Amino acid sequence: MLFSFLFLIRKVSPMVPGNQTQFTEFLLLGFSETSDQQRPLFGLFLGMYLVTVVGNLLIMLAIGSDSHLHTPMYFFLSNLSFVDICVVSTTVPKMLLSILTQNKAITYADCLAQMYFFIVFASLDNFLLTAMAYDRFVAICHPLRYAAIMSPGVCSLLVLLSWIISLLDSLLHCLMVTRLSFCAGHEIQHFFCDLAEVLNLSCSDTLINYALIYLIAALLGFVPLTGILFSYSQICSSILKVPSTRGKYKAFSTCGSHLSVVSLFYGTGFGVYLSSSTTPSSWKSTVASAMYAVVTPMLNPFIYTLRNKDIKDSLRRLLSRIASSQ
Repeated sequence: MLFSFLFLIRKVSPMVPGNQTQFTEFLLLGFSETSDQQRPLFGLFLGMYLVTVVGNLLIMLAIGSDSHLHTPMYFFLSNLSFVDICVVSTTVPKMLLSILTQNKAITYADCLAQMYFFIVFASLDNFLLTAMAYDRFVAICHPLRYAAIMSPGVCSLLVLLSWIISLLDSLLHCLMVTRLSFCAGHEIQHFFCDLAEVLNLSCSDTLINYALIYLIAALLGFVPLTGILFSYSQICSSILKVPSTRGKYKAFSTCGSHLSVVSLFYGTGFGVYLSSSTTPSSWKSTVASAMYAVVTPMLNPFIYTLRNKDIKDSLRRLLSRIASSQ
């Protein structure tokens, strides 16, 4: 399905009315049009990109190399780290290349591909955070049945379903974009091909596209968020019944990192939605999107390493093995 989509976007061209000139590319305006701000922006985003890739890669290596971390919680975390690397790799390298070459153009096919993969990985983030909340819910509220409920098969199935739903969701959105016409303006006030920004440039009727966005957002956004909130309401209720203060602290500490990441993910996500709805195609909307698409994946490794003793110990062992082998 993925390769079929990539073949399709290479063949399809933007539909245009008969009396309009067909174009084959968009312009990603990014954050700044002045040359004196390009170098600081390049250094800033290159640094954030490297920190994100290295930080998430270290978490994946630490979990994979430590048998004590081969549990459902860390299985989901390693998948989340992989997805975070993919999120930034979908958008940031193109922006860095545009700054270096001073060429802001992106072809229609590449724009669709970037849009497709960004939606896929953003949706995966959403589903993986939901699966991690369910894992913590079972671990705290049903500890005696934890091993049976969160078996390796169930965990793998949850990740597989997350991939399938995300791929189909993104494919549907992108196929709906291919039916649109783009007549005149093709400047995207963004650093990547965001779906909403591309729809703003269309001279076709986009009512169906926006209806689809809101419908799927309600189903695939609101439902997982409701599941996370329900899980943590049950978790809090169970923890409050623990008689000892030490027991309550231990239970809360196992959820603290995940809860911080959830707050950051949905907080920046709502920030993108609110900024785009009040000031469409504005600089504020672009900054909000950068917080969501770049800063959040960069901060996730720090949140998990600073608040998780098991990850910190595993990273120390991994780094000491690497140092001793040189």
